[in-house]
Amino acid sequence: MRILNLAAAALLVFSGPTRAQEKPTRFWNLTAWTITDLRLAPAGTEKFGPNLCLADKDGAVDADERLKIPGLATGQYDARVVFKNRRACRAKNLSVIDGQVFEIAEKDLVDCSK
Repeated sequence: MRILNLAAAALLVFSGPTRAQEKPTRFWNLTAWTITDLRLAPAGTEKFGPNLCLADKDGAVDADERLKIPGLATGQYDARVVFKNRRACRAKNLSVIDGQVFEIAEKDLVDCSK
């Protein structure tokens, strides 16, 4: 019985990191508005990628909604965000860790225009 318990414990220890790595990175919209266009670039650059909102079933990320973003590498990113009301903002120097949640909140928004 003790051998089975040790085997089960070892399985949990060694399978834990694998399960964490399988989780996709997720974006969490902590603003009060629906985001219709979310693009990321390596921090300090203007090399923005495609609209990540298109991966959502309705093409937008509502307030307090999370969006799966598989394949996004760990790093520092700047974001360009456009809301449903056409307001556009930036969020700078976002920390993204593979398999974890990163967020944009009201306090992160800068350089907003209508």
